[in-house]
Amino acid sequence: MVEVADSLIKIGAFNRLAGIVILAGGASKRMGTPKAELILPTGERLLDYHVRQALELSAAIMRNISIMIADNGRGFSINPDLIVKNPQVPIIHIADYLSINNISGNDDEQIETGGALVAIESALQSVASLTKLGEVPNEQSSWLLVISCDSLISATDLWQKIEPTTMQAADRSIICLTDENHLYPLLGVYRLNIEPDLKRYIDDGQRQVMEFIKPMVQPVPFIKEWQYLTNFNTPKDFERACLALNDL
Repeated sequence: MVEVADSLIKIGAFNRLAGIVILAGGASKRMGTPKAELILPTGERLLDYHVRQALELSAAIMRNISIMIADNGRGFSINPDLIVKNPQVPIIHIADYLSINNISGNDDEQIETGGALVAIESALQSVASLTKLGEVPNEQSSWLLVISCDSLISATDLWQKIEPTTMQAADRSIICLTDENHLYPLLGVYRLNIEPDLKRYIDDGQRQVMEFIKPMVQPVPFIKEWQYLTNFNTPKDFERACLALNDL
């Protein structure tokens, strides 16, 4: 852990990461069960794995970073031991952002049932409301780490992979993983100051992630060994991801 902390501080992680959101609200239809409730070969539940990894990142960079669970109202519990052992770190469930369309009674079912962008918008708003004035750098230089629950990439590995690019791509507000064929916008970081733009996009009834991020994204290629860890949608995918994690 000391070596991880030293490496993160050396690349400027201290005071740049403002919050972590774990996206766990997907329907999981092809999986047949909520992905957050999947059990790893170690016996650990998937959501607890991501919370534990987020706590380890928070400890490594020596800041009590807010860890938010965006589960679209499903109310997934967290292993109490994680909370008891880390009382100084806020671990909270957040509700999806309710756009003006929701409030005005829009009948669009997609808008009402949440989604990745409304969860990220809620997390961006939550970071602003939960953070005391002066604790986090200005919005231009601070980031929200977004981790989809249907992956096995740890928060620390993701942040270490992406963080150097936050200092190099000054004109980009979203940085995410990519392979040769796809972007992974739910495995990346979002600059805090995009919150008003994202809010307007959602309030206009828009929900497509790729359309929103396209003008402002900087892709970061990941190592080949991560390929099966980035996303799984079926039991077979999950089994393959567990094997890949074990091989790292």
